[in-house]
Amino acid sequence: MAAFPFPDPRESDDRGLLGYGGDLAPERLVAAYAQGVFPWYDEDPILWFSPNPRMVLRPSNIHVGRSLAKRLRAAPYRVSMDTAFREVISACRDTPRPDQDGTWITEEMVEAYCTLHELGFAHSVEAWENPEGAGERLVGGLYGISLGNAFFGESMFAHAPDASKIAFTTFVKQLEAWEFAFVDCQVATEHLERFGAEEWSRDEFLTMLSESLVASTRCGIWSFD
Repeated sequence: MAAFPFPDPRESDDRGLLGYGGDLAPERLVAAYAQGVFPWYDEDPILWFSPNPRMVLRPSNIHVGRSLAKRLRAAPYRVSMDTAFREVISACRDTPRPDQDGTWITEEMVEAYCTLHELGFAHSVEAWENPEGAGERLVGGLYGISLGNAFFGESMFAHAPDASKIAFTTFVKQLEAWEFAFVDCQVATEHLERFGAEEWSRDEFLTMLSESLVASTRCGIWSFD
């Protein structure tokens, strides 16, 4: 991680922009996340951000509404981990989103995070539907990075009702069992607030991140207990 140091994240501007340029080499990406920094751009140069405040979810604080809890009990989808990483990140890239003209997940980012997955740092969660008379179909999921006992969520998608919500909720419960300290949700959305995520100051986030990195990173292929 020391091979690609970043400036102090506290030097970010009002938008959270810390710097630009560089590349998405695995060492640089790991160094970035370890300092609370992530890439977010749609064309060159690469832009590196550390927003203030930061949206964070403690796994033990996840809120599951009554209707979603009912859906979870019905188990409409099979949820897995690390069985279709490239398919998940590609779906996150290609799925249209309200009020967005495009996506920040460039082809360069797809390849970079697939490399991190191969190295055991990036992970995916998949929701599978099995329509009558057809094989399983990927209908939702999410992906992110794990360092220490912190998980940095990057993006999620849904092609069926509640598919990403069920994948996310099931996954966070597993992180709680593994004693993860927090899920970094990056920036605030109403969707994340409904799950119990809250805004932390950058200083609070960086302090918790530093403490979380003391724990060993759970590298390799993940699966549910």
